[in-house]
Amino acid sequence: MHTEQAEPTSMRVLIVEDDPMTAEAHADYVHRVPGFIVVGRCESGHEVLPKLEECAAADQPVDIVLLDMNLRDSHGLDVARRITQHGHDVGIIAVTAVRQLQVVKSALASGISQYLIKPFTFAVFREKLENQREFRLDLAGSGDLATQDSVDRAMSALRATPRTRLPKGLLEETLETVSSAMRQAETALSAAEMGERLDLSRVTVRRYLEHLAETRQVVKQPRHGTPGRPEYEYRWR
Repeated sequence: MHTEQAEPTSMRVLIVEDDPMTAEAHADYVHRVPGFIVVGRCESGHEVLPKLEECAAADQPVDIVLLDMNLRDSHGLDVARRITQHGHDVGIIAVTAVRQLQVVKSALASGISQYLIKPFTFAVFREKLENQREFRLDLAGSGDLATQDSVDRAMSALRATPRTRLPKGLLEETLETVSSAMRQAETALSAAEMGERLDLSRVTVRRYLEHLAETRQVVKQPRHGTPGRPEYEYRWR
């Protein structure tokens, strides 16, 4: 199966789903979320561990597993337990139509951090991915030893309330355009420089870059050595 080449800053997603059409739909959703990329798909539970090891050996370790609960050869809970027992550092999001409370409780006990019930909207799907990214970034930024603050921030990221719409005046299509350009940029860019690339005004681009900075998808920092009013530059996290 063909997979995309992941950028160093992308969150790498493995889709575990035995229905090809559903897997394709999930992949399409992943592609629409800036900063995430599909690195593989598995149609059975027994393919998962070898695929995780293959990606790790290729220096493209998986960050997030989208895991169906009802696979042809095994239950998603068993797959999640095997992933955890083998020490793979991945976030597991259950994607399932199963609503039984006991299964939900068992999922959380098996290492699954989020539970996405079918059918769902793109907005909810995107929120789960972005929450998982926030969770991983908060813990990764705490060094070898976690602090209470870093743990609290990480846990709150998983409980974040879904954002059904962007801030007033921002468009989803333009946000994806700016995000894509930022991911492809080899150096940090100012709002004016990004505006020139996209044929958009500096003011317009700056609003989107500020939103990306607030949601921790880009890093904002002062550009030193520029005369007059301080200028800021942005780079993909």
